Order: sequence, then structure tokens, then C-alpha cells
Amino acid sequence: MPKGIKDKVAILGMGCSKFGERWDMNAEDLIVEAVEECLDDAGVERNQIDAAWFSTAIEEVHVGKSGVPLAVALRLPYIPVTRVENYCASGTESFRGAVYAVASGAADIAIAVGVEKLKDTGYGGLPQRMRGAVADMYWPNFSAPGSFAQLATAYSAKHGVDAGELKKAMAQVSVKSHDNGAKNERAHLRNKIDIDTVLNAPMVAEPLGLFDCCGVSDGSAAAIVTTPEIARSLGKTDLVSVKALQLAVSNGTEASHNSWDGSYFMTTRRAAERAYAEAGIKKPREEVSMLECHDCFSITELVTMEDLYLSPEGTAWKDILDGFYNADGKIPCQIDGGLKCFGHPIGASGLRMLYEMYSQILGRAGERQLDDPRIGLTHNLGGFPHQNVSSVSIVGRYEN
Repeated sequence: MPKGIKDKVAILGMGCSKFGERWDMNAEDLIVEAVEECLDDAGVERNQIDAAWFSTAIEEVHVGKSGVPLAVALRLPYIPVTRVENYCASGTESFRGAVYAVASGAADIAIAVGVEKLKDTGYGGLPQRMRGAVADMYWPNFSAPGSFAQLATAYSAKHGVDAGELKKAMAQVSVKSHDNGAKNERAHLRNKIDIDTVLNAPMVAEPLGLFDCCGVSDGSAAAIVTTPEIARSLGKTDLVSVKALQLAVSNGTEASHNSWDGSYFMTTRRAAERAYAEAGIKKPREEVSMLECHDCFSITELVTMEDLYLSPEGTAWKDILDGFYNADGKIPCQIDGGLKCFGHPIGASGLRMLYEMYSQILGRAGERQLDDPRIGLTHNLGGFPHQNVSSVSIVGRYEN
């Protein structure tokens, strides 16, 4: 049985650009903005980095699919650079590569960097060509809002939740995140909203309205990782370590037959189960201090609360309306504003989520700071409800 990587790797430093419509900067500029902060926080120079992982998802961002753009942007000293892409979990995938390199002893210090310049491509989340083994065809009537709207319908039908109550809970998801994002100077959208605004907004795909959907942004984030021993030798005393890092990918079951009812994410449940086992977490509802989950749509966040075993099945909508996931609730969720306020520059999002968990644990979150958080969880979901990839990362205070 695998022993896992709990406490074998510490985060030495992190950096995050401002997210938004960054027309004045190209992808390389955003990389430098995030990495300069990351290097300064880590207290190391570029020539001390042994290997790098680079995540970006949209083809138009760079020419080719290699690690060269990162190496050139940072003038890295001819070290290995691996370019990764795994749908919306791409940022976490780059972190996973760097963490595993350190845990295995292949590198003493490694960096993970994610970036996306979606605004320049005109990308708007609309239907696009599907290639390869998944579907080598056009699906003109298939879109992200449309498929996740079906998730809401399936959840409502399975658990007997009144459509109006479900919409209110979905609206509260967005209201909560915008309340948090208004306090974050790096967020793209910082206006507070109320439930009536969400409920009366233009419809995108019933029951998902405008504020139930995340926006399109540019951004970058980075993390430098090493062993706890090396971190201590570099003068770091207050360490954040990786407790677990798990990934689960659809194998076709959801899209092949009716053993899956469309109301939840099989991949998130599998990744969460393995992550909790790796981290030694027995009761996540009691042990997790805070989380950032993949709120591409408000219904996604609602369903994910159950798939992460934080809310009992069929009850997440009640927990949301009761304020369980608010900033002053039992398990604050999207304390930085989430995808709703940052948008979703795909290659950067997973690392941006980890940046908030890291900042909170070290007491650096300013106006958003929570009271003594110990364990932070991040979750990404890429693809569509019937075919997707989920990642679950758990970080916390290093106490060995």
C-alpha cells in the first residue's frame, strides 16, 4: 500500500498576481509578477531551483506545448521544465509534479507555476471543438452552463429539493463569495451582491443565472516547495506542509450507462476519500478548517460540499442557507472570493486556491484572516459532470 506524502514536503513560498482583465500584460508578465513574489517569500534565488512544472490549458496562450515559455520568461538556468494540462485541475497538476519531485528526492527545491490569458483569446466558455478520444466532433448544443444546469436538475430530483429553495441556496453561494471577494485586492470582481440580485439576474441556462456562473479572467500563481528539513535550514520556522494530494479521472462510467444518476461527481468522492486517508483525517466536517472548492457554477459548489463529505448527502443546500460555509461559519468556503470573484484562468486557479490556504495558515490574509485555521483543503473539477477530473489537496501546519 502507498504510504503517501504527508508532511514530506513544505511550501517554501508562494506568489499570486492580481486576477482580472490584464490587457496591459502578456502571459510572461503575469508569470513574472507571481514568481517574483514567490521567490521573495521563499527567500531563494532562481539558480537554487532544481526543477519546474508549468500549467496552462488554452492552446492560444503560447506557441507549442513545451516548458520553454516558462524557462524563457524566468531565464531559468537550463533546468527541467515540464508543461502540464489536466482540464481545470491544471494548476494543481503542476503543484503535484513539484511536490512529488521533492517527496521522491529527485529535487531539493521545485517550483510550480500556472498562468492563463483568457481575455486575449476571446474565450467565453462557449461550446468549442472536442478532440481526441473523448469526442472527435462538434457538439453545437453542448456547453458548460447547459451541462451543469442538468446537474442542478438531477440533484433537485434525487433529493426532493424544491426548485425555489435550491435556487435560494445557489444564490447564497454567490452572495457569500462576493462578500469575501470584496475584501480581496487581488480579486477581479469585488462588488457585494444580495440574494434578490442573483435571483433576478438574466438566465443563462435554467436554473443558472448570471451570478451563478464564474467569469473569465487573466492571472498567474506560483509555489516553491522543498523538504521541511531544507526549509528549516533556510531559516523558516512557521511551516505549511502538504498533508495529501490526490487526483481522480473519469473512466467513462458516468457517460456509458445509468449507474450514475447525474446528481454528484464520482471523481470528487474518490479523490476526497483517498486524500482524507493520506492526511489521516477521520471526520472532515470536524477537522477541516476552511476550503476553496471549484465553484465554476454555484450548483457545483453546493454538490461538492457533499462529495467532499462535509455535508451529509442531500443536505448541503440547508447548510448553505444556514451559513455553515460563510466566513463566520463552521467551515469557511471561498474565503478569498473563489472563482466567482477571481474568474477562472484555468492554468492558475488551483495554485491560486492554495495561495489563500497558505496565507490563512500563516496569518497573512489581512481583512479576510480567519481565527487560527489548521487544515485547508482545495478542490478542482475539470471537464463536465459526465466526464471530468477532480483534484483534492490538503495543507496544514507542520507540527513534527
